[in-house]
Formats: sequence, C-alpha cells, structure tokens
Amino acid sequence: MNHQDIPPKPAAPPRTGSIPQVPAGHPGPDAAPAPAPETVTWSQAPKDSGPGKRANRGPLVWKTVFVVVILAVVGGLAWLAVWLNSSPGADPAKNAAPGVLQTTVTPPATPQPLPREGVAPAAYAVGDCFTDFDPQALASKVVPCDTGHSAQLVATYLYPDKAAYPGAEPLKAKALEVCQAAKLTPAANQFQLNYQRSFPSSTSWQSGDRRVDCYVTADRGNVINASVLP
Repeated sequence: MNHQDIPPKPAAPPRTGSIPQVPAGHPGPDAAPAPAPETVTWSQAPKDSGPGKRANRGPLVWKTVFVVVILAVVGGLAWLAVWLNSSPGADPAKNAAPGVLQTTVTPPATPQPLPREGVAPAAYAVGDCFTDFDPQALASKVVPCDTGHSAQLVATYLYPDKAAYPGAEPLKAKALEVCQAAKLTPAANQFQLNYQRSFPSSTSWQSGDRRVDCYVTADRGNVINASVLP
C-alpha cells in the first residue's frame, strides 16, 4: 500500500465526555497492560493535517513536470529536423539544380550553311536532321530537313554540370521521358519512324557529357524529307 494512503497518526487518542467504565471480568489497573494493536485505522484524517494536503498535490506536480519534459523533447527534435534540412550538403539531390528539357527548335544566333560535315554530338541542336545517322558515331553530317535524311533530333535533357552520375537504368528512364515529351507534327505520320534514345555512359559522364537525346529515325535510309517538329 502506498504510504500516501495512510492518514497521519493523531496527537492523542480520541476522548469522550466521561471516563470509560471497566466492564466486569476485565483485568484491573494492576493487571499487565494489553498489547498495543498492530495498526490503527481512522475513518478520516484530521482536517488541517499537512501531510494529507501534500499527498493530493504530489501527482499533479509530477504530471506537470512530465508534460514539460515531453514538450521540450518534441521541440528539440523539430529544431534538429529543420537544421538538418537547411544544412548545406545534407541532401545533394535536393540541393542540386534541376536539369533543362528542350523540345522546340531554337534558331542559332549565327546560322551556319548546310550541309555541314563532321558535326560533333556535343554540337547537335534540337531540330537538326542527319544523313546516314549513327548514334555511336563521333561526328555526323547535318543537312536541311527538307532534303533526304534518316534521323532528326527532337528533344534533349541537359543535367547540371555538378550532378552525380545517375546510373545506366535511371538514364534510360530519363531518355524515355524525354522522347515522351517530344511534340511532333502531323508530318511524322507520313513516314515509318522509330524513337531512338542516346544517353551518357559512365566514362563520357566523367568527360563532361550531361545530355540525354531523343531522335526519330527511319530504318530504310535517308527517306525522310520534312521536319517533324513545329
């Protein structure tokens, strides 16, 4: 039993208005005293008993302290989460700048005459048309799109320079998204075309290649004679 549940002992035993009579057969004053009872239970603690009042306040104080501690812990965790999210370098993926998707033709500031031989992949632009196109080639021939060609670059996605290499599978998925984002004109229905994707390898990424390309290509050679982009 909790010690707080035992009322304090009274200062003296209860008194009555008269001296109690000793019943017949009860041992007289000279007899040996009876042993004291083990415990004494009173029906009500004295009104102004100090310990009685403290027993009622104790649980409330502990509950208040418990609530304050819980609030302090929750506040500390919330502050820690905010600090981690705002800390530089906490999540490189979140801090990295987004890539750039291009699906429309942008005329060059200084137009160059066509056809052009030996154009490197890094110089390809959305809208360029190629004869005898090979996506693995180190250079291609760019021609006017109203002349016979076998491929046209219809969309690109450029990763930021500081981006980490995503891996082959994520790059394949990104290339598929790029092709799905390409906007083709009804002229594309005049030819039997396929989508062809191109993305950096781990080696070319280390060399600075950050571009994912989507082409439309013809299987039968240079049979396309119109641009399929607006």
